[in-house]
Amino acid sequence: MVEARRRTDLPVLLLHNLDDTWDPADLERALEEVDKVETALRAEGHPVINVPIYDADVEGSLHDYNPENFIVLNWCEELPGVPCSEAMVAEALESLMYTYTGSTPDVLAVSWDKEKVKHLLDRSGVPTPMWRIFDDAHRDGWNRFPAIVKPAHEHASACLTPEAVVLNPQTLQERIAYVIENYDQPALVEDFIDGREFHVTIWGDDAIEMLPPAEMDFGAFENVQDRLCTFDSKFRPGSRHYDQIGLRLPAPLSEKEYSNLEAVARAAYQIIGCRDYARLDIRLRDGIFFVLDVNPNPDISSDTSVVYAARFAGYSYGSMMSRMLNLAARRHPVYGLPIPKTAQAAI
Repeated sequence: MVEARRRTDLPVLLLHNLDDTWDPADLERALEEVDKVETALRAEGHPVINVPIYDADVEGSLHDYNPENFIVLNWCEELPGVPCSEAMVAEALESLMYTYTGSTPDVLAVSWDKEKVKHLLDRSGVPTPMWRIFDDAHRDGWNRFPAIVKPAHEHASACLTPEAVVLNPQTLQERIAYVIENYDQPALVEDFIDGREFHVTIWGDDAIEMLPPAEMDFGAFENVQDRLCTFDSKFRPGSRHYDQIGLRLPAPLSEKEYSNLEAVARAAYQIIGCRDYARLDIRLRDGIFFVLDVNPNPDISSDTSVVYAARFAGYSYGSMMSRMLNLAARRHPVYGLPIPKTAQAAI
């Protein structure tokens, strides 16, 4: 369903992080994506000011801009040089009284704590793979294989390689030790759901909507340890997983499957407290949709499943982000007022 009307006159501060320590090729790609976002928003009619964040001084970067005059498109993954700090960006924006797109600091912080997310889903009856947290590689008590081992406080498929999928107690112990030693945090061990995987975009607040779900096609891989979205599949063009994991959009689903997937995705979105938009990773096994991850700050670069799903639903790149801005604008002290007819535009 496409919204009938939205404002295209909302002034935008395009907030994004850049880090001089990045590989030059990665930095170049990031700048190219920023240009695409800015161009797409301008094409929709939005005035845009590009605000790069080079360090932890968010206030200094925004010093010249009155919060009453802008909506912040918060495209920051972290503060440069401060790992796992995306919640700190939102905290800074709130303390400075800016209205911004996306979830609140507490939701962003919870999403980094996989144990808390698991407890929330379990308590609410939302299916999620059987799991356990290990802070010691020598503790026993797990006998379900294949299993997958992840850092308990990371995002973006960190540490996810084929070796993360383990097939016996010995390799499980070795992988737990690897995570604890190399990431300095406990390991999350899960039942590996060897089934169809869907990336599901949900957006909205009072009324939420599921965009057409995308399916990750692992048909090129015979080995169970290869059938997952690895770090390489997201960030390493030319790698095997990047090149050989296919994308089906919309995912071929029966009416019942679609309805069940939507119910699970909506419930998880609301239980975690997501706002404006989020992407959920969900797998299907034996008729049950299991929530693997809830990402309240997903990548919205031009080549991501979020963008592809919105496009299939009838949104251009610019109109997708414009809708996100309109969701945020309802919280703005000025732009949250009734919409002038001259500022309305049909999508």
